[in-house]
Amino acid sequence: MKLHTNNWRNVRLLILSLAFIVLLSSCEKKYTDLSIQEELILNIQKLNQKVIDFEKVAEQSNDEKKIQLAFNQARLEYKKIEWAVEYFAPDPARFINGPALDELEVAENTFFPPNGFQVIEELIYPKYSIENKEELVRKIKILNGNLKQIEQHFGAISVSNSHIMDAAKMEVNRILSLGITGFDSPIAFQSVPEAVVSLTSLKTLFSKMSFDNPQSVKCEKEITNLIDNAEKFCLNNTDFKTFDRVYFIKNFLNPISKNLVAFQKINKIEKSNRNSVVNPEATSVFDKKAFNVNAFIPSEEYQFSTAKAELGKQLFYENSLSNSNTRSCSSCHNPENAFTDGLKTNQSLSGNLLNRNTPTLTYASLQNAQFWDMRQLDLEKQSLDVIQNKDEMHGSISKAIVVLNTDKKYQQLFKKAFPKSKKIEEWQVQNALASYIRSLNAFDSKFDSYMRGDSNNFTVEEKLGFNLFAGKAKCATCHFIPLFNGTVPPNFQKTEQEVIGTPADKNGKKISPDLGRYLQYQMPQLKNAFKTPSLRNVAVTAPYMHNGVFTTLEEVVDFYNKGGGVGLGLNIENQTLPSDKLELSPKEMKALVTFMKTLSDKEYQLK
Repeated sequence: MKLHTNNWRNVRLLILSLAFIVLLSSCEKKYTDLSIQEELILNIQKLNQKVIDFEKVAEQSNDEKKIQLAFNQARLEYKKIEWAVEYFAPDPARFINGPALDELEVAENTFFPPNGFQVIEELIYPKYSIENKEELVRKIKILNGNLKQIEQHFGAISVSNSHIMDAAKMEVNRILSLGITGFDSPIAFQSVPEAVVSLTSLKTLFSKMSFDNPQSVKCEKEITNLIDNAEKFCLNNTDFKTFDRVYFIKNFLNPISKNLVAFQKINKIEKSNRNSVVNPEATSVFDKKAFNVNAFIPSEEYQFSTAKAELGKQLFYENSLSNSNTRSCSSCHNPENAFTDGLKTNQSLSGNLLNRNTPTLTYASLQNAQFWDMRQLDLEKQSLDVIQNKDEMHGSISKAIVVLNTDKKYQQLFKKAFPKSKKIEEWQVQNALASYIRSLNAFDSKFDSYMRGDSNNFTVEEKLGFNLFAGKAKCATCHFIPLFNGTVPPNFQKTEQEVIGTPADKNGKKISPDLGRYLQYQMPQLKNAFKTPSLRNVAVTAPYMHNGVFTTLEEVVDFYNKGGGVGLGLNIENQTLPSDKLELSPKEMKALVTFMKTLSDKEYQLK
């Protein structure tokens, strides 16, 4: 009887042990089998906890190092989910890790105050003051509230493989343009370790997609190896100012991007059209045809075509668009000067000088606003604005059409460009001119060729210049790579303005009297605000700034090196350019100019 009882006890113990093992296995399996969406929500919860911990430290301690450490841990946790938050929730994302600048909402003609990690960073770096405690805790609470909304958002959306691939490619582009450039960490300079976390977060995505074919496995392994090697490189090169961005982009980010495209093709994952600006088949943002000009058109009927561009080229030189029949678009936008006029400021029909410098038309199509004051949203409206302007052309498209209708050459060109139309219409003239400008994106500069791997002809000084541009000199935090204008990557849905404090003349004793965007919106934050222009072909588009105050790139670099207008001693309360001196050496300033000269298209490289 005793033996029988012991046997049953042993059996029961065995059953309980097996049950525990099964339970443990099922728990482990449940964790490892978490879907991408489930793991994402789990990571958001972890981030929420890190922010709560950060809040406690901020409330209970005045120790600068403890507060900064808690902040860094929280933002590194955010970097694990950045790929998803920035892609699936871009609007609330700007209040989680957006720039510490007021956000202009054009439709509502109002500004929203910034919130999130970058705002908090300014409160605790480079030094923490106890006077900021109350504001710091308040900003952390707001951040926590925004994160809770994000968690609810991700519980309700659908995350497909197509979206994951699109988000992963965008995250690589984001690391390239906003991560390693210091845009995300402008004061703490944690860009390099944060880039590591952002990249590493992508590794888990591919293993969870469960594609077992040999090609897919090989490609996934290649991506993993590249990310691992990128991580090792970063761990051995942690200093923000000396970080070799040229090497990092060429040897890690571009190959990762290329393999992501290959992985998508191998597994026949449908392409997402969520980001309409970047070609989903582009192996990197440096591809010659990486950008889609049709993403910036007003509506479907304005789609670009070669026939429209050919017509637009003829109209570009057409004097009948002006009232006096003596001026065309080419009068001020000379192709020999990369479509600028070489003057300090534009010249009116009467011969007087206007207030603003003539900007280049090259790459003008890859932005969401036109003119220095951004008063028009697209190239169609831009052309109409110039044609009707009494100081520039003082013309009428409707009157010009009367002339165009009598010309057989134009009749044929319009028929070819707009085959469904029975007559020449005003919108077609605007669209044709805009289409010609949309054809002026060569992407064949020395820099482009080098980044694509078409050429290895890039000097040590040029590499230093790029690394300074995207690092210590902070140029790339406003002139975003690879367009080098103010169109914000990786979505490219917004074009920025800046207040840099441009002086009225070279002596720098007073600010330019031109109020810029303020004239349109009458908002104090926009006084002296102007669009961030493209730096492509900048070597042949002098003079510089909205008023042409600087005649050389050396003068421009010197102005920024001193901290803009505030650095010159001007009183500019709303300057968005950091006023701290960059402390660039003469050698570094020279290298910066040398690099910018590599942005000239092939036809301008000998000028």
